[in-house]
Amino acid sequence: MSSDSSSQQPSLIGGHAQYVKGAAESVIGSVTGNTSWQSSAETDKSAGIDAMKTASANRDPAKDGYGKAEEIAGKVAGCEGMEKEGAVSKET
Repeated sequence: MSSDSSSQQPSLIGGHAQYVKGAAESVIGSVTGNTSWQSSAETDKSAGIDAMKTASANRDPAKDGYGKAEEIAGKVAGCEGMEKEGAVSKET
């Protein structure tokens, strides 16, 4: 029996989503002064960064990238890794 390991692998999109969730929690925690929101924010942001690093290490930008769209999204989001991988996949 084979298993679908792709569902267990971290993804760039999932990592970005988790990081954005953490950033939103950070804003809420700062505005309300709620330390549990701030703590949760740091946990989510750190987990998001780890997921993005793992996903980047496990993919081939030449075949798994989105080219120009990924490069632009990286510039907009301020994500250097996404921007670089988009540029690499655009060239191939």
